[in-house]
Amino acid sequence: MLLKDFLSEGVKALGSLYPASEAHSIMQMLCEERLGTKSYTHILEPGYTIRPEDVPVLASDMERLVSGEPIQQVIGKAWFFGEEFRVTPDVLIPRPETEILCQEAIRLCSGKQSAPRILDLCTGSGCISWTLAMAIPGAEVIGVDISDKALEVASTQDFKACIEGSGARAPRFIHADVLDTEQSFAHGMFDLIVSNPPYVMDSQKAQMRVNVLEHEPGLALFVPDEDPLLFYRAIARWSRRFLAEGGKGITEINDLLGPETAAVFSEAGFATAEVLQDLSGRNRFVLYS
Repeated sequence: MLLKDFLSEGVKALGSLYPASEAHSIMQMLCEERLGTKSYTHILEPGYTIRPEDVPVLASDMERLVSGEPIQQVIGKAWFFGEEFRVTPDVLIPRPETEILCQEAIRLCSGKQSAPRILDLCTGSGCISWTLAMAIPGAEVIGVDISDKALEVASTQDFKACIEGSGARAPRFIHADVLDTEQSFAHGMFDLIVSNPPYVMDSQKAQMRVNVLEHEPGLALFVPDEDPLLFYRAIARWSRRFLAEGGKGITEINDLLGPETAAVFSEAGFATAEVLQDLSGRNRFVLYS
Protein backbone atom coordinates (compact mmCIF):
# COMPACT_ATOMS: atom_id res chain seq x y z
CA MET A 1 0.00 0.00 0.00
CA LEU A 2 1.21 3.49 -0.82
CA LEU A 3 1.70 5.78 2.17
CA LYS A 4 -0.36 8.53 0.52
CA ASP A 5 -3.29 6.11 0.07
CA PHE A 6 -3.08 4.92 3.69
CA LEU A 7 -3.15 8.52 4.90
CA SER A 8 -6.09 9.41 2.68
CA GLU A 9 -8.11 6.35 3.71
CA GLY A 10 -7.27 6.92 7.37
CA VAL A 11 -8.44 10.53 7.31
CA LYS A 12 -11.69 9.38 5.72
CA ALA A 13 -12.15 6.63 8.33
CA LEU A 14 -11.71 9.13 11.17
CA GLY A 15 -14.01 11.69 9.58
CA SER A 16 -16.94 10.98 11.88
CA LEU A 17 -14.81 11.59 14.98
CA TYR A 18 -12.53 14.50 14.08
CA PRO A 19 -12.31 17.50 11.74
CA ALA A 20 -10.29 16.69 8.63
CA SER A 21 -7.24 18.69 9.74
CA GLU A 22 -7.13 16.92 13.10
CA ALA A 23 -7.66 13.51 11.51
CA HIS A 24 -4.76 14.24 9.15
CA SER A 25 -2.52 15.20 12.10
CA ILE A 26 -3.47 11.96 13.88
CA MET A 27 -2.57 9.90 10.83
CA GLN A 28 0.75 11.70 10.49
CA MET A 29 1.55 11.01 14.16
CA LEU A 30 0.74 7.34 13.68
CA CYS A 31 2.92 7.00 10.60
CA GLU A 32 5.80 8.89 12.20
CA GLU A 33 5.69 6.56 15.20
CA ARG A 34 5.21 3.27 13.35
CA LEU A 35 7.01 3.92 10.06
CA GLY A 36 9.46 6.69 10.86
CA THR A 37 8.02 8.90 8.13
CA LYS A 38 7.65 12.68 8.25
CA SER A 39 4.63 14.87 7.59
CA TYR A 40 5.94 15.59 4.09
CA THR A 41 7.12 12.09 3.10
CA HIS A 42 4.00 11.29 1.07
CA ILE A 43 4.46 14.56 -0.84
CA LEU A 44 8.18 14.35 -1.57
CA GLU A 45 8.01 10.58 -2.16
CA PRO A 46 4.59 9.86 -3.71
CA GLY A 47 5.73 6.32 -4.46
CA TYR A 48 6.62 5.52 -0.83
CA THR A 49 5.27 2.05 -0.14
CA ILE A 50 4.44 0.65 3.30
CA ARG A 51 6.24 -2.62 3.95
CA PRO A 52 3.96 -5.70 4.14
CA GLU A 53 5.21 -6.51 7.65
CA ASP A 54 4.02 -3.11 8.91
CA VAL A 55 0.46 -3.48 7.62
CA PRO A 56 -0.95 -5.68 10.44
CA VAL A 57 0.23 -3.27 13.15
CA LEU A 58 -1.20 -0.28 11.30
CA ALA A 59 -4.48 -2.11 10.77
CA SER A 60 -4.73 -2.83 14.51
CA ASP A 61 -3.91 0.79 15.28
CA MET A 62 -6.62 2.00 12.92
CA GLU A 63 -9.22 -0.22 14.60
CA ARG A 64 -8.36 1.42 17.91
CA LEU A 65 -8.46 4.92 16.45
CA VAL A 66 -11.79 4.38 14.71
CA SER A 67 -13.24 3.13 18.02
CA GLY A 68 -12.38 6.54 19.48
CA GLU A 69 -9.19 5.67 21.34
CA PRO A 70 -6.89 8.72 21.42
CA ILE A 71 -3.75 8.59 19.28
CA GLN A 72 -1.65 9.26 22.38
CA GLN A 73 -2.89 6.04 23.98
CA VAL A 74 -2.45 4.08 20.76
CA ILE A 75 1.22 5.07 20.52
CA GLY A 76 1.65 5.24 24.31
CA LYS A 77 3.02 8.76 24.58
CA ALA A 78 2.23 12.44 24.41
CA TRP A 79 4.34 15.56 24.01
CA PHE A 80 4.19 18.16 26.76
CA PHE A 81 6.45 21.18 27.24
CA GLY A 82 8.85 19.78 24.65
CA GLU A 83 9.23 16.40 26.36
CA GLU A 84 7.80 12.97 25.66
CA PHE A 85 5.55 11.61 28.43
CA ARG A 86 4.25 8.07 28.75
CA VAL A 87 0.47 7.91 28.91
CA THR A 88 -2.00 5.11 29.61
CA PRO A 89 -5.79 4.97 30.03
CA ASP A 90 -5.15 5.56 33.75
CA VAL A 91 -4.06 9.18 33.30
CA LEU A 92 -5.26 12.26 31.51
CA ILE A 93 -3.50 13.08 28.27
CA PRO A 94 -1.56 16.32 28.92
CA ARG A 95 -3.21 19.37 27.34
CA PRO A 96 -1.50 22.42 25.80
CA GLU A 97 -3.36 24.71 28.23
CA THR A 98 -1.56 23.09 31.14
CA GLU A 99 1.76 24.11 29.60
CA ILE A 100 0.73 27.69 30.37
CA LEU A 101 0.29 26.74 34.02
CA CYS A 102 3.85 25.39 33.99
CA GLN A 103 5.16 28.54 32.32
CA GLU A 104 3.51 30.67 34.99
CA ALA A 105 4.84 28.42 37.78
CA ILE A 106 8.37 28.70 36.40
CA ARG A 107 7.99 32.49 36.25
CA LEU A 108 6.82 32.59 39.85
CA CYS A 109 9.94 30.68 40.92
CA SER A 110 12.41 32.72 38.88
CA GLY A 111 14.80 34.90 40.81
CA LYS A 112 14.46 32.99 44.07
CA GLN A 113 17.73 32.69 45.96
CA SER A 114 16.98 29.20 47.23
CA ALA A 115 15.57 26.18 45.44
CA PRO A 116 11.78 26.16 45.86
CA ARG A 117 9.65 23.40 47.32
CA ILE A 118 6.65 22.66 45.09
CA LEU A 119 3.51 20.62 45.77
CA ASP A 120 1.54 19.29 42.78
CA LEU A 121 -1.97 18.22 43.80
CA CYS A 122 -3.80 15.73 41.51
CA THR A 123 -0.57 15.00 39.65
CA GLY A 124 -1.91 12.34 37.22
CA SER A 125 0.77 11.51 34.66
CA GLY A 126 3.22 13.72 36.55
CA CYS A 127 3.63 16.06 33.58
CA ILE A 128 3.50 19.17 35.78
CA SER A 129 5.80 17.73 38.45
CA TRP A 130 8.44 16.53 36.01
CA THR A 131 8.29 19.71 33.93
CA LEU A 132 8.86 21.94 36.96
CA ALA A 133 11.54 19.65 38.39
CA MET A 134 13.51 19.81 35.14
CA ALA A 135 12.95 23.52 34.48
CA ILE A 136 13.62 24.97 37.95
CA PRO A 137 17.16 24.32 39.20
CA GLY A 138 17.23 22.32 42.42
CA ALA A 139 13.46 22.40 42.91
CA GLU A 140 12.07 19.81 45.29
CA VAL A 141 8.77 18.64 43.86
CA ILE A 142 6.18 16.36 45.44
CA GLY A 143 3.24 15.09 43.39
CA VAL A 144 0.08 13.77 45.04
CA ASP A 145 -2.71 11.65 43.62
CA ILE A 146 -5.40 9.26 44.86
CA SER A 147 -4.88 6.82 41.96
CA ASP A 148 -2.15 4.23 42.47
CA LYS A 149 -2.18 3.51 38.74
CA ALA A 150 -1.62 7.18 37.95
CA LEU A 151 1.20 7.33 40.50
CA GLU A 152 2.83 4.33 38.84
CA VAL A 153 2.79 6.16 35.50
CA ALA A 154 4.08 9.39 37.06
CA SER A 155 6.89 7.73 38.98
CA THR A 156 8.13 5.73 35.98
CA GLN A 157 8.37 8.57 33.47
CA ASP A 158 11.77 8.13 31.87
CA PHE A 159 13.67 11.36 32.41
CA LYS A 160 16.75 9.88 34.01
CA ALA A 161 18.97 11.27 31.26
CA CYS A 162 17.51 14.75 31.78
CA ILE A 163 18.00 14.61 35.54
CA GLU A 164 21.51 13.17 35.75
CA GLY A 165 24.23 15.80 35.79
CA SER A 166 21.77 18.68 35.42
CA GLY A 167 21.35 19.60 39.08
CA ALA A 168 17.66 18.74 38.82
CA ARG A 169 15.96 16.44 41.31
CA ALA A 170 13.43 13.80 40.32
CA PRO A 171 10.00 14.45 41.85
CA ARG A 172 8.60 12.27 44.62
CA PHE A 173 5.11 10.89 44.19
CA ILE A 174 2.84 10.20 47.14
CA HIS A 175 -0.58 8.58 47.49
CA ALA A 176 -3.10 10.90 49.14
CA ASP A 177 -6.73 11.90 48.73
CA VAL A 178 -6.77 15.64 48.00
CA LEU A 179 -10.37 15.83 49.21
CA ASP A 180 -9.26 14.63 52.66
CA THR A 181 -8.05 18.04 53.76
CA GLU A 182 -7.26 17.17 57.37
CA GLN A 183 -5.10 14.10 56.82
CA SER A 184 -1.58 13.88 58.16
CA PHE A 185 0.92 15.07 55.56
CA ALA A 186 4.33 15.36 57.14
CA HIS A 187 6.26 16.80 54.21
CA GLY A 188 6.86 20.35 55.36
CA MET A 189 5.85 23.65 53.84
CA PHE A 190 5.90 24.64 50.18
CA ASP A 191 6.80 27.79 48.29
CA LEU A 192 4.46 26.94 45.43
CA ILE A 193 1.35 24.79 45.17
CA VAL A 194 0.08 23.86 41.71
CA SER A 195 -2.87 21.77 40.61
CA ASN A 196 -4.88 20.65 37.61
CA PRO A 197 -7.81 19.01 39.42
CA PRO A 198 -11.04 17.54 38.06
CA TYR A 199 -13.31 20.42 37.07
CA VAL A 200 -15.56 19.37 34.16
CA MET A 201 -19.19 19.32 35.31
CA ASP A 202 -21.26 16.22 34.62
CA SER A 203 -23.65 18.35 32.55
CA GLN A 204 -20.76 19.17 30.18
CA LYS A 205 -20.27 15.54 29.18
CA ALA A 206 -22.66 15.96 26.26
CA GLN A 207 -20.21 18.45 24.70
CA MET A 208 -17.25 16.09 24.89
CA ARG A 209 -15.92 13.69 22.30
CA VAL A 210 -15.99 9.92 22.62
CA ASN A 211 -12.18 9.79 22.72
CA VAL A 212 -12.30 11.66 26.04
CA LEU A 213 -15.50 10.26 27.53
CA GLU A 214 -14.74 6.60 26.90
CA HIS A 215 -10.96 6.49 27.05
CA GLU A 216 -9.71 8.93 29.69
CA PRO A 217 -10.25 8.48 33.46
CA GLY A 218 -13.48 10.09 34.65
CA LEU A 219 -11.98 10.25 38.14
CA ALA A 220 -9.55 12.89 36.86
CA LEU A 221 -12.10 14.81 34.81
CA PHE A 222 -15.55 15.16 36.28
CA VAL A 223 -17.23 16.82 39.23
CA PRO A 224 -20.94 16.85 40.15
CA ASP A 225 -23.04 19.77 38.95
CA GLU A 226 -24.30 20.38 42.47
CA ASP A 227 -20.75 20.93 43.80
CA PRO A 228 -18.38 21.80 40.94
CA LEU A 229 -15.90 23.64 43.17
CA LEU A 230 -15.28 20.90 45.72
CA PHE A 231 -11.67 20.35 44.63
CA TYR A 232 -10.91 24.07 44.84
CA ARG A 233 -12.14 24.26 48.42
CA ALA A 234 -9.84 21.30 49.15
CA ILE A 235 -6.89 22.95 47.37
CA ALA A 236 -7.51 26.13 49.32
CA ARG A 237 -7.44 24.16 52.57
CA TRP A 238 -4.22 22.34 51.60
CA SER A 239 -2.74 25.71 50.73
CA ARG A 240 -3.74 27.24 54.06
CA ARG A 241 -2.01 24.35 55.81
CA PHE A 242 1.11 23.92 53.69
CA LEU A 243 1.86 27.13 51.79
CA ALA A 244 4.89 28.85 53.28
CA GLU A 245 4.86 32.54 54.15
CA GLY A 246 5.19 34.49 50.91
CA GLY A 247 4.25 31.42 48.88
CA LYS A 248 1.87 31.32 45.93
CA GLY A 249 -0.54 28.89 44.34
CA ILE A 250 -1.86 28.42 40.84
CA THR A 251 -4.57 26.06 39.68
CA GLU A 252 -6.25 25.26 36.39
CA ILE A 253 -10.01 25.91 36.37
CA ASN A 254 -13.26 25.45 34.49
CA ASP A 255 -13.51 28.48 32.20
CA LEU A 256 -17.20 28.81 33.05
CA LEU A 257 -16.45 29.31 36.74
CA GLY A 258 -13.58 31.80 36.85
CA PRO A 259 -14.90 34.39 39.34
CA GLU A 260 -16.57 31.70 41.43
CA THR A 261 -13.31 29.76 41.71
CA ALA A 262 -11.33 32.87 42.62
CA ALA A 263 -13.91 33.59 45.32
CA VAL A 264 -13.18 30.21 46.92
CA PHE A 265 -9.59 31.32 47.60
CA SER A 266 -10.58 34.80 48.70
CA GLU A 267 -13.10 33.36 51.14
CA ALA A 268 -10.42 30.97 52.42
CA GLY A 269 -8.39 33.98 53.53
CA PHE A 270 -5.93 34.56 50.70
CA ALA A 271 -5.13 38.22 50.12
CA THR A 272 -5.14 37.91 46.34
CA ALA A 273 -6.96 35.57 43.95
CA GLU A 274 -6.61 36.52 40.29
CA VAL A 275 -8.19 34.85 37.27
CA LEU A 276 -5.74 34.36 34.39
CA GLN A 277 -6.68 33.61 30.79
CA ASP A 278 -5.28 31.12 28.30
CA LEU A 279 -4.17 31.89 24.74
CA SER A 280 -7.78 31.74 23.56
CA GLY A 281 -8.86 34.39 26.05
CA ARG A 282 -10.74 31.94 28.25
CA ASN A 283 -10.58 32.00 32.02
CA ARG A 284 -8.19 29.13 32.68
CA PHE A 285 -6.25 29.61 35.93
CA VAL A 286 -6.52 31.17 39.35
CA LEU A 287 -3.34 32.60 40.89
CA TYR A 288 -3.53 33.17 44.64
CA SER A 289 -1.32 34.18 47.53
